Amino acid sequence: MRLREFRFPGDYPAALDLWQRSGPGVHVGPSDTREEIARKVERDPDLFLVAEREGRLVGTVIGGFDGRRGMVYHLAVDPAERQRGLGRQLMDEVEQRLRNKGCYKAYLLVMDGNAAVEFYKNLGWEEMAVTLLGKVLR
Repeated sequence: MRLREFRFPGDYPAALDLWQRSGPGVHVGPSDTREEIARKVERDPDLFLVAEREGRLVGTVIGGFDGRRGMVYHLAVDPAERQRGLGRQLMDEVEQRLRNKGCYKAYLLVMDGNAAVEFYKNLGWEEMAVTLLGKVLR
C-alpha cells in the first residue's frame, strides 16, 4: 500500500465511487463534481492524497490551507480496508503536510452522530463548541 498525491482526472472516478460507498460519514455534494475537484487539485495538489493498493484506490483525504488555518475533508477508506491503520496513515500524512506549510491549527467537520468522532479524538483532535453556518454562493 502506498500514499501518493491525487491525479486528476484519472483518479476522479475511483475517488467518487469510494466517497459514495463510504456511508453517511462522507457527504458527496456539489463540491465534488469534476469541475470542483479540478479546482481543488489546482489550488492544493500536495494536500489531496490517495492510498493505493495493487493499483486500486482504497483511501483518500483532502487537505486545504488558506495561509492561516487548515481544513481536512473526505477522509475515506474502502470498507474492506478499514481497521488496518490506513485512516491514521492518511491523517498523519495530511497533518504533516499542513505543518510543513506553516499551518498552526487545522479543523475538520464531522456530522452529528458519526462514530468517527472517537477515531479523530484518538488522533488528538478535540471537539469544539461551535455553530456552523453555511451559504451557497453560486
